[in-house]
Order: sequence, then structure tokens, then C-alpha cells
Amino acid sequence: MGPDIVAIVAVGHDLGRPRALVLAELPERALARLREIADVVEESEGVARPVRGFSGEDLADLIVASESTILVVAGDEVTAPVLDLPLTVVACVGTAAGVDLRLAERRGIPVLWAPERDADAVAELTIGLLFAVTRHIAAADREIRSGEVFRGGVAPGHRLRGRRMAGCTFGIVGLGRVGRAVRWRAEGLGMRVIATDPFVPEATHDLRDLLREADVVSVHVPVTEETRTFIGPSEFSLMKRGAVYLNTSTAAVNDLTALVDALRWGHLGGAGLDHFEREWLEPGHPITRLRNVVLTPHLGEATDETELSQAELLVDDIARLLRGETPIYARWPAMG
Repeated sequence: MGPDIVAIVAVGHDLGRPRALVLAELPERALARLREIADVVEESEGVARPVRGFSGEDLADLIVASESTILVVAGDEVTAPVLDLPLTVVACVGTAAGVDLRLAERRGIPVLWAPERDADAVAELTIGLLFAVTRHIAAADREIRSGEVFRGGVAPGHRLRGRRMAGCTFGIVGLGRVGRAVRWRAEGLGMRVIATDPFVPEATHDLRDLLREADVVSVHVPVTEETRTFIGPSEFSLMKRGAVYLNTSTAAVNDLTALVDALRWGHLGGAGLDHFEREWLEPGHPITRLRNVVLTPHLGEATDETELSQAELLVDDIARLLRGETPIYARWPAMG
């Protein structure tokens, strides 16, 4: 156990109450509710949180030192060193991407995370990326800040001329909660909306027809064996010349190399992406050099309202477990 880890040892622990180690940033209202049911240990100032979360070994040291049986994480590595400890529950703020779910099931440790995406928050970012790409908002901002608005003697209204979205066709791939939230917003902008989704009868287009017809293609599907990199070279080639591609879903559904090629050679007019594999994009990646692309680091649900509602759902479920009830959002098969 390293010197930084011992800074979080349990002090004044009420042995009659469970103890919760909280490594995620919970809103104060949710944190107060958690304190009603457990003694809460937060990261001490002496513990430097790694940017991409604690490793399994370091996290296990924190749990042992704090004498915790409840773990609240955000992107930390919850693997064998952690799951071999006597934990009551692991609650994840955001996804459970860092959790070994199969091992958690074998150990009998429930894993909780918020049940659904915040459809409104993700839809709002989708529309924001649409305008950032089509109206060159990010590029214009950079030019103003650097004093290059009239570079080359060309007026910005010519160099940064955009495209009006009213009257264009907006194609939605995946008409679930987020897709539907995007649909009415796009319709409100005066766009014609079409959709494809094999599980939704009102989505009347198949994928290939949608790609050929839409001026904007926006992807809102989960990752499955069928959807992994299902938007690839042939799909991008089917899209209209000058079309815009948006993905606020997950990076795994599109072939990033194929997207770069379609953009670089001028087939697509632009792209807006909110997610990358393993939450990281190398600074020198070819897509970072394309001016007709806007990139955001998984901000779809990064709102105060989303954070509060999801944190409260998790705390409510922790309380159910401590009362001996079945949590609503447990994600291991033995608990449905």
C-alpha cells in the first residue's frame, strides 16, 4: 500500500453502519442522501486521482484502507483485486466499462449504473454538433481569437459560408429514446426526418435507402455484434456527396478510418463526433487535422441535471440493497 493510499484510512467508523468509498463526483444532494444510509469516505486531498481512473490494485488498497463495503466509481478499474474483497455493491456513475461484470456475477456482487441515457441531453448535443459543423462555428471562433477573420483578404462570410438546415433531410439511425428526442428537434428546425430501426415499425426506411436520401445522418444505436463498425466504407460511399455524419452514440459503431477517407477526399461535407474508443483520441490522429469536423469528449450527458438524476437513482438502489430489497437497476443476471 503506497503512502498516498493510506491517507484515506477509516477514522471514527461506526461499526454499526456500512461504509461507502465514493470516488465519483456526486452532487451534494445525492451525497447527503447517501450519508443517511452509510458512512461516506471521499477521496482525501492526499490522494491524486489518475485522469483515467484508479487501477484495480490501487483501488483495492483504497477499499481496504477505508474499510468500505460499498464502492461508488466513475471509470475506475474494478477487476479481480477489487472484486475479491467483501463488497456489498459497486455503483457506477456513467457506464460500467471498467467493471469485470462476469467476475462480479461469480462473486455475487451487484453492479449498479444508471438505466438509460439522458435522451434530452444527448439530443441537444446532437443538434449542437449539427450547427457547429454546418455553420463552421468552431472554426469561426478560432479565427476571431487568433485575429485571422480576414486572412488571405477573403471576407469570413465567403470563406466560412455554411448551409441552411431548414428543408434538408435528417436521417436517424436508431429510433430509440435518443433518436426520438432528436427527431422532434430536427422537425422543429424545419427539416424532413426519416429513420431506420428494425425494431420500430414507424421507422420506415432501411439503412441503405436512408443513407442515400439523407443530407444529415445521425447515429443512435447501442453496440451489439450487429452494429459494431456497421457504418463503414460502403455505408459512407452510399451517403450523398456533401452530407454530414453525426455520432453521439458510441465510437464502436463506425469505422473511423473509413470516415476520415470519406471526409478527406471530399465525399462527405463534415462530421460531428462525441465519442472515441476507450474514451481517447490520439492528438495526431488524422481526423484532428480536418477542418470540417467537430470533436467533443463524450459530453452528451455532461449536464448538471443528468448528473443529479443519475446519482440519485444509484443512491436509491444502494438503499434498496441495504434494506434487503432487490435494486431496480442491478446489472448482473442473477438479479434480472
